[in-house]
Amino acid sequence: MASPPKPDAFPAPRRDADAGAAFVLESKGEWWHAGFHLTTAIVGPTILALPYAFRGLGWGLGFLCLTAMGVVTFYSYLLMSKVLEHCEKEGRRHIRFRELAADVLGSGWMFYFVIFIQTAINTGIGIGAILLAGECLQIMYSNLSPNGSLKLYEFIAMVTAVMIVLSQLPTFHSLRHINLGSLFLSLGYTFLVVGACVHAGLSKNAPPRDYALESSESARIFSAFTSISIIAAIYGNGILPEIQATLAPPVTGKMVKGLLMCYAVIFVTFYSAAVSGYWVFGNKSNSNILKSLLPDDGPALAPTWVLGMGVVFVLLQLFAIGLVYSQVAYEIMESQSADVKQGIFSMRNLIPRIILRTLYVVFCGFMAAMLPFFGDINSVVGAIGFIPLDFVLPMVLYNKTFKPTKSSLTYLLNISIIIVFTGAGLMGAFSSIRKLILDANQFKLFSSNVVD
Repeated sequence: MASPPKPDAFPAPRRDADAGAAFVLESKGEWWHAGFHLTTAIVGPTILALPYAFRGLGWGLGFLCLTAMGVVTFYSYLLMSKVLEHCEKEGRRHIRFRELAADVLGSGWMFYFVIFIQTAINTGIGIGAILLAGECLQIMYSNLSPNGSLKLYEFIAMVTAVMIVLSQLPTFHSLRHINLGSLFLSLGYTFLVVGACVHAGLSKNAPPRDYALESSESARIFSAFTSISIIAAIYGNGILPEIQATLAPPVTGKMVKGLLMCYAVIFVTFYSAAVSGYWVFGNKSNSNILKSLLPDDGPALAPTWVLGMGVVFVLLQLFAIGLVYSQVAYEIMESQSADVKQGIFSMRNLIPRIILRTLYVVFCGFMAAMLPFFGDINSVVGAIGFIPLDFVLPMVLYNKTFKPTKSSLTYLLNISIIIVFTGAGLMGAFSSIRKLILDANQFKLFSSNVVD
C-alpha cells in the first residue's frame, strides 16, 4: 500500500509571502541558463591551482583524484537533482538547500547546519573573489608601473566598489548573460595559460622539472590530503538547489542537460590546466600557475601580452563568481527585509536592497584586505565545507528519499562514497589546518602580498 504523501514543510502560501523566493530565486530560466550558472560556480580561476594540487599527489594519484572527484561530483549533483524533482512531483518543490535537507531528513538542526556551511562557503568565496581580483589589478599595475606606490588593499577597494554596483542586479536569473560571458572567459584564460605553459616548457628558459614528492612519509601524506581538499574545493558547488530553483517548472530533465554542459567545460579546462602546468613546473608549481609564469627573480616565461590577457580574463570572471556565490546571502536578506506585495523595484524594497547588499560587499572587501592569505584557507573550505555538502549529503538525501534496498548497488555505492569522503574530509581538514598553522608566521594584516 502506498504511503500517504508527506506534508510540505515549506508550503506554497509561505513561499508566496517570501521575497527571497519570489525575487532573488525567481523561476524563469531554461536548462542552458542553469548550465551557465553551474559553470560559473565550478569552473573558476581556482583551476589554476590544479598543478599545485598535483604537486602533492604526483602524476598517477593526481589523475586518479581529479577523475574520481569529477565522476563522484557529477553523480552527486545528479542524485540531488533527482531528489529535488521527486519532491516537486509530490507537491513539495524546494528552492533552497537548507529546506531540502531539513524536509527529507526531518531534522530541524539540519536546516541550521546547512545554512551555516553554505554561508561560510559563500562568504569565503565572496572574500576570495575580491582578494584575487585585487591581486589581478596589482599584477597589471606592477608590470605597468614597477615603482608604483599603490598597495593591495587599495586595489581591493577598487574591486569592492565595482562589486557594490553589480550586486544590485536583483535576481539570480538576471545573471544569466553575465554567466554566459563567464563561461567563455574560463575557456579563454585556460587556453591562454595552457599555451603559455607549452611555450615555457619548450623555451630555452624552461625551468628544471622535478616531479618528486616530499621526502618525509608523513609530509607526503599531509600534502596528499591537502591536495585532495583543494581538488574538492575546486569541484565544489554547494548551491545546486538554488541554481535549480531558477529553472521554470517543471524542471524534470533540465538540470541533467545543464550538468552535461558544465562538465563538458570542466573536462576541457581542468585536465588541460592541470597537465600543462604540472608538466612545466613539477613540484615547484605555485598555487596560482600565472605566478609561476611570472617569476619574481627572472623574465616572464611566456609573451607578456598572453599573460596580460589571461589576467584580464581572470579578473572579469571573478566578478561573475562573486555575484553567483552572493545570491544565497541576498536571498536570506530579502526574505527578511523585502515586502513581496510591493514591486521588486519599489522604493520599499529597493532601498533596503541597496543598503544590505552594499554592507555585505563592504564586509567581504574589508576581510579580503585585512586577511590576504586566502590560499591556505582554500583547502580548509574544501574539507570542511564542500565535502559535506557535495560529497556526503546528496547520497544521504537520495538513500532517504528513494530508499534503495541495502543490498542494491546504488545503496552500497552511496554508502561507500559517504564513508570514503567523510574520512577524506576529516583528514583533509586536519592537513589543511596544519598547513595554515605552519604558514602563520607569514601572515600579516593588510599585507600587500597574498600568502599562497
